[in-house]
Amino acid sequence: MLVRRSTSWLLLGATLLAGSGALGCGYSEEEMQAKVREIEGLKTQLSAEQAQNKKAKSELDEAAARIEQLKSQLKAAGVDISNLNANLEQQARALEDFRRRAQQLEDIKKRFEVLRDKLQALTKLGLSVTVRNNRMVIQLPGDVLFDSGRETLKKEGQEILLKVAEVIRNDSGLSARSFQVAGHTDNAPLAGGRFKDNWGLSVMRAREVLAFLLQPEDKGGGGLKPERWSASGYGDTDPVKPNDTPENKQANRRCELVVLPNVEEMLDLKTLTQ
Repeated sequence: MLVRRSTSWLLLGATLLAGSGALGCGYSEEEMQAKVREIEGLKTQLSAEQAQNKKAKSELDEAAARIEQLKSQLKAAGVDISNLNANLEQQARALEDFRRRAQQLEDIKKRFEVLRDKLQALTKLGLSVTVRNNRMVIQLPGDVLFDSGRETLKKEGQEILLKVAEVIRNDSGLSARSFQVAGHTDNAPLAGGRFKDNWGLSVMRAREVLAFLLQPEDKGGGGLKPERWSASGYGDTDPVKPNDTPENKQANRRCELVVLPNVEEMLDLKTLTQ
């Protein structure tokens, strides 16, 4: 654009000179000299602009050469330039997905902490609240609930279960959770009897605790919602301590109230307690 414009000025100057020759005395010497100086100035400006354009073109060529060199280096390093933008978009999506998952984890952690704080009220009753097998567990000592080899709840055991039921029943968050009563024994074999083995004893003890917790309050039970509860027996397959001392065996004879995780809570809860 600058070259064309400057060339036009030169043509204009030449035309003016030609016109002055044709007109003869139409211009004074002073006016002619002024025109000549103007044309010389335009020629100087044209030369400067041409030099500037040449320099700019040289710099552009050098930049293009550097770009090609960088492309060659990236290609040699295994980077596909054609997929670079796509890769950046994938990284952006992955980062957003990571942020979303991190927020979900933080929300789950907060709900877990609230649940743990609510269950801490049961520790005042002498019960243990812990995380076991990736689930929150309320441990009830079996010897407090039952006599040896029996599945009938002792009066002391009923009193403890009523207090547990009251805590759960009066808290909307806890009462909306799902629980499982899990029965456990030590490894001492049963000497016959109607339960046949520790599996049978653990199942019947879990069922007895469950039935008492679900029994209506006006009939002396815990008054909890049946649709939120289930029972299972583990026999001696899931001890909390080695069955090598009377004290450890006593710890293994227990019933647990297991807080079942929701679908979105299927993660390693143990990591949240550290």
